[in-house]
Amino acid sequence: MTQSRTPKSILVIDDEADLRETLSIILNEEGYEVMSAGNGAEALDRLRSGAPPSLILLDLMMPVMNGWQFRAEQRQDPQLARIPVVIISADAGVETKAAPLEVADCLKKPLELATLLRTIERHCQKETPESEM
Repeated sequence: MTQSRTPKSILVIDDEADLRETLSIILNEEGYEVMSAGNGAEALDRLRSGAPPSLILLDLMMPVMNGWQFRAEQRQDPQLARIPVVIISADAGVETKAAPLEVADCLKKPLELATLLRTIERHCQKETPESEM
């Protein structure tokens, strides 16, 4: 009775290196594979050169390419558009500002661990792996 479940993968896009590292450690301990990027342009490069993640955690305020610009690019690419995005932002009005981005969810920084994990689990569960026999 061996279950060959592949771990869910998450791409963390945030310009705060300490936050990316902390989230990577925590999410790895929870059984997720974690990739990270410091801005939207770096994230697009990672997405286009590897297997797509189950979920993207996206900060909005970043240099080079911010979250709004990233999301616009992501939504134009049919292969990337289906990946659910959860906004993580310190902005008090994040839900209102992120509404036009049509994201799966929004979380306010500082992130509450239990809420973060529930949100990730809920949106990673929506992904239904294609049956390969």
